[in-house]
Amino acid sequence: QVQLVESGGGSVQAGGSLRLSCAASGVNYFSVYACMGWFRQAPGNERERVAVIAGDGSTAYADSVKGRFTISKDNAKVTLYLQMERLKPEDTAMYYCAAGFRTPLSCRSSTSENEFLYWGQGTQVTVSS
Repeated sequence: QVQLVESGGGSVQAGGSLRLSCAASGVNYFSVYACMGWFRQAPGNERERVAVIAGDGSTAYADSVKGRFTISKDNAKVTLYLQMERLKPEDTAMYYCAAGFRTPLSCRSSTSENEFLYWGQGTQVTVSS
């Protein structure tokens, strides 16, 4: 049974930092075709892709977070991370961890949430001005 469990959300002031974690189990995390990512959804908005990391370690980011957010994974802990720096009020959203399987190129290039098979329950991030 696949489980993705997020943690690390919270409330911070603009300019602050947070690190989100996603503990994965039951998924072939180490496959070169493993594609793991973070999405977010603010009230009234569609869910959007924030960052992904492909099975070969390559990454891709939404333009709105480039240079501020870093996605990484710890293979020993089977955990995905999202380090968020210089947070802005517009980063306020529910953040979701997701996992799917496709080539690294497809993982980086596709922004569709439909490409992901498994989802966590979400963790709330609130940034105040």
